[in-house]
Amino acid sequence: MSKVPSPCIDVCKFKRQGHCIGCSMTKPQKSLFKQLKKAKHQQAFVHMLVSQQDALGKYKHWAEAYAKKCRKKGAKNPAA
Repeated sequence: MSKVPSPCIDVCKFKRQGHCIGCSMTKPQKSLFKQLKKAKHQQAFVHMLVSQQDALGKYKHWAEAYAKKCRKKGAKNPAA
């Protein structure tokens, strides 16, 4: 399996109760993703993040931005 791109879409403004307005990750979650080495763990993290975004709301823009990032890096989009 190839490396999974970070779910971060380079907005990095933590204004929604500690969640980034771009990707919904908290600072600890962002650090955790960087520590994950196995692709299956990274994919599971992305799936968890999508569920988190659904629960929080206001993250519909993320899917398109992340898909673009995956295409640019030549990686499969685990969120698709």
